[in-house]
Order: sequence, then structure tokens, then C-alpha cells
Amino acid sequence: MDSLLVYGSYGYTGRLIAREAVARGGSPVVAGRNGRAVAEQADALRVEGRTFDLDAADLDAKLARFDAVLNCAGPFVETAEPLVEACLETNTDYLDITGEFPVFECLRQHDAAARDAGITLLPGVGFDVVPSDCLAAFLADRVPDADRLALGIKGSLDFSRGTARTLVEQLGVGGVVRRNGRLLQVPTAFRSREVDFGDGPEHAVTVPWGDVVTAAHTTGIESIEVYAAAPSWASKALSAVDSLEWLLDSRPAESLLKRLIDARLDGPDERQLATDTAVVWGEVCDEAGDQRARARLRTPNPYALTAESAVLAAERVLEGGDRIPTGFQTPASVFGSEFALELTGTERELVEAPADSSDPARSTVESAD
Repeated sequence: MDSLLVYGSYGYTGRLIAREAVARGGSPVVAGRNGRAVAEQADALRVEGRTFDLDAADLDAKLARFDAVLNCAGPFVETAEPLVEACLETNTDYLDITGEFPVFECLRQHDAAARDAGITLLPGVGFDVVPSDCLAAFLADRVPDADRLALGIKGSLDFSRGTARTLVEQLGVGGVVRRNGRLLQVPTAFRSREVDFGDGPEHAVTVPWGDVVTAAHTTGIESIEVYAAAPSWASKALSAVDSLEWLLDSRPAESLLKRLIDARLDGPDERQLATDTAVVWGEVCDEAGDQRARARLRTPNPYALTAESAVLAAERVLEGGDRIPTGFQTPASVFGSEFALELTGTERELVEAPADSSDPARSTVESAD
């Protein structure tokens, strides 16, 4: 992995990714705008380090020697586009670990330019959205005529500093769903439903997960909602957040929240990385409701999965050559629905198969070899 640049490598998730890359025998170049943090990390990992801002006038020149960039610097709504613009100029493949739907939608708009440049734009190679994207692809294969997709996420609330800062920026802006091919802004937690993550039905509410963009690209399904497990009281509490938009949008309030995050959060500790788990649930059905499939994907800690999946995706892109499609892509559109099962500790269970299917629903749990 000598030709990979990891930008934002000294943040919590970036550290995990850089460490994973080195453990797998790679020599990524670590980079970011904090020179001291980059130097300390580079020395510890015995790799090259580079320091630069994304508004640097010579950003193109700084990326020119690399075959691929893996962006770990959030909020990605601020960092993705300048890196992508530079990658288009230098014919450098771009990957990131974003979960922000506006970033996916923005990068989707660069599809034609990326194809012309002969590069791959592959955002979302972490927990957002590898498991959910692969599960969506798996289910769409079970019901080829499906026109509705629902996904659900249940996992730990131990956020990294970067994730928490991104959530602060999204407070008060509502949610989003896909309806008949269009992204629609909706109130926060505007809809709830019961989802069986494996231990019986649980309350879940809609969240603006990146699959409202990526799953549509992967499957062609035009109506998509994503839910997150939450206590029943959370619907009202989250809905009330929208009424505080005037406060949450103010610079003093946002700055205060971010200072608290920076002072108190880093991310899951080693024990949590080793023991925490998450579940992704999915359901597809056709317009008449006659054909339906449901499945679950169990994963390790989302940050642990992100470290492995991001490095594996980067390796595949670097090694794949002409076998890797150019333009805007998703994890499943490049690597297939089985990519998630190649990750340590993942298991998939088909809970309900279509009536005319021979799939052994409820009888087989699939996992990586």
C-alpha cells in the first residue's frame, strides 16, 4: 500500500485505519493539517507523514504521486469535495468513510467527471455504509422487482470525537427519505416502526443514513427509508430537536457543544472495540406486497469494522486495476453483496424469503470463512 495516502489519519478512526493498514503489511502515507500529530503518528508507525491543509493552492501537486486517497477527516461535507476535485486533476482514486448523505449525493454528481478521468469515487467504505449497502444488494437479488427498501441499524452509542462533531452539525436540520427516486426532507424521526434485530420487535425511528443515496445506486430501488433503534420516548424527543434549530444553528451553541465533545470524547476503548456488536436489518418488497424478503447482518463494533473494511477496500482498489469500475460507486456495486461477509466477525441471516424462493430462510447463518 505504498501508493495510498490516508488523510485525517490521526483522528480516532483514522488512527485505527492507519494501524490496520500497517498491520496488514502496508506502508500508507499518513497526512493531515496538524503537523505535530502527523509527525508523532508517522514515527510511531514508521511510515511517511505529510502535513497540508485542503485549501492549499498546490493540493493537486500534493496528491499527484498517489494512486488512491482514503479520506478519514470529517465532517466530510467540508473535506470530501476539495479532495475529490484534486483527485480528478491527478487521476487519483478517492475513498472515504463518510456516512453523511449530502456527501454521497454531492459525489454522485461527479460521476461523469470521474469516468472521464478514469478514476473511482468510492465513499462510505466504513460501517457507513458497507454492511447496509451489502445487505441491500443481497435482498434486492432475492426480490428483483422490489421497489421499496427499509433498513435498520442497532449498535453502540459510543461515538468518536469526529462522529459526535458531525452529529452536532446535523442537529435541527431534520431527516431525509427517498420517495420515487427523489430525496425528500422530512422532520427528525418523522416515522417509527417495529424492527426485529434478533431479540424480538424493537422501536425504531427514521434517520438520515447515507443509504438513501447509496442503496438507490446499488439496487435501483427508488423508495428507501433507514431506521435506527431508539427507545419509544425518543420519537418525541428527537422531533423536538427540530424546534430548536434556531439555537442549534447559532455559532455559540455549536461551538460550546463541540468544545464539550473535544474535551470528553475520543472513541471506544480497546475492550469495546473487541466486544461491542451491531446489527443491520433490511427488508425489500414489491409494489403489490406479494414478494418480500428480510435479512439481518451482525457485525463487530462499528469502528473495528470500519478499520478493516476501509483498508480492505483500499487494497482492492489499488490492486484491481481495470477490474474496478470508474465513476461514482458504492461498496456493493464494486465488490458485491458478499464483501461484508469477508470482514471479521460478520454473520448474515436470511429471515424471510420470497414465497417462490428456494432460499433457506431462518435455517442458515452465513459468515466469513
